Amino acid sequence: QVQLIESGGGLVQAGGSLRLSCAASGRTFRSYGMGWFRQAPGSEREFVSTIAWTTGTTYYADSVEGRFTISKDNAKNTVYLQMNSLKPEDTAVYYCAADRYGLGLTEGDYDYWGQGTQVTVSE
Repeated sequence: QVQLIESGGGLVQAGGSLRLSCAASGRTFRSYGMGWFRQAPGSEREFVSTIAWTTGTTYYADSVEGRFTISKDNAKNTVYLQMNSLKPEDTAVYYCAADRYGLGLTEGDYDYWGQGTQVTVSE
């Protein structure tokens, strides 16, 4: 059984920062990449960022490029999303996900999902 556990969400004022963590576990857990997605109320889930475990290659959505940074700790099987200069439009439930075969940019590329963590950015 693969588990992805997100943490680090919360309420922050616009311009502030938060760091999300995603810890992966499971006896047979192996993936090529880990991604972050988010879903705002009334909206579809959207891609935020992804990183490869081995090469460290990263991709970002245009909306977060330059403000968010994805990183990893292979020894801890943990991926992070450092979010700076937060805006009210960043308010959403943030999900981490594991892609067994690549660095997907869409939901369908990912095989395992966490339960999500709420991020709320006030004016």
